[in-house]
Amino acid sequence: MPLSHDDITAIGLTLKLALVTTMLLLVLCTPLAWWLARTQSRWQALVSALVALPLVLPPTVLGFYLLISLSPNGWLGSLTQALGLGTLVFSFWGLVLGSLVYSLPFAVQPLQHAFENIGPRPLEVAATLGAGPWDRFFTVALPQARSGFLAAGILSFAHTVGEFGVVLMLGGSIAGQTRVVSIQIYDHVEALAYPQAHWLAGGMVAFSLLALLALNLTRRGARQSLA
Repeated sequence: MPLSHDDITAIGLTLKLALVTTMLLLVLCTPLAWWLARTQSRWQALVSALVALPLVLPPTVLGFYLLISLSPNGWLGSLTQALGLGTLVFSFWGLVLGSLVYSLPFAVQPLQHAFENIGPRPLEVAATLGAGPWDRFFTVALPQARSGFLAAGILSFAHTVGEFGVVLMLGGSIAGQTRVVSIQIYDHVEALAYPQAHWLAGGMVAFSLLALLALNLTRRGARQSLA
C-alpha cells in the first residue's frame, strides 16, 4: 500500500488544521482588513507591516517565539493555564494558534485589496439611500469582495497545508496530534524511506498546483466581473 496508516492520519490532521485555521482567519481578519482598507490612521502602516511580518520572518524564528510565549512560564502559557486550558505547546490547538499567526497575511492582504477595490462610490450611494454603516458593510462591501474571500480562503488553506517550521517548533512530531504531512515527509526522509516520502511529496506538489490554478481562475473571474 503506497500510504501507511500514519500517512493517512497525517493527511487527515493536516486537512483538519488547514480547515480550522482558514475558517478562523476569515472571521478574524475581515474586520482587520476592512479597517486597513478604510482607515486614515497613522498606525495603518505599522499594523500593515506587523501583519506582513510572517512573509519575511523565518518560520523557525516565529515558531521559537511562539514556543517561548506558550510555554508554562510564557505570558500566553500563563494566561491559558489561568483560564484552565493548560498549555498549548505540543497540541493541536497550539498548531492552530501558530497557523493563525503564520498565515495571517495570506488572509488579510487579499481581503484588504478586495475592500480597497470597491472604492467609496458604492458605499456613498448606499448611504444616500438610507443604509447605515452595518447595512453598507453586509449588503454592499461583503458581496462585492467575494473574490477576495475566495482568494483569502484558498491561500490560507494552501499555506497552512504546507507549513513546516512553525508546526515543528510548536508541535514536534506526535502521531495523531501534531504530525502533519510536512512533518511526516521529514520523518520518512530521516528514516531513508524515500518511496513513502515520494508519495506524500508528490501529493503536496499536485495539491499546490491545483490551489494556484484555483487562485488564478478566481482572479480571472474577478477581473471579468469588473470589466
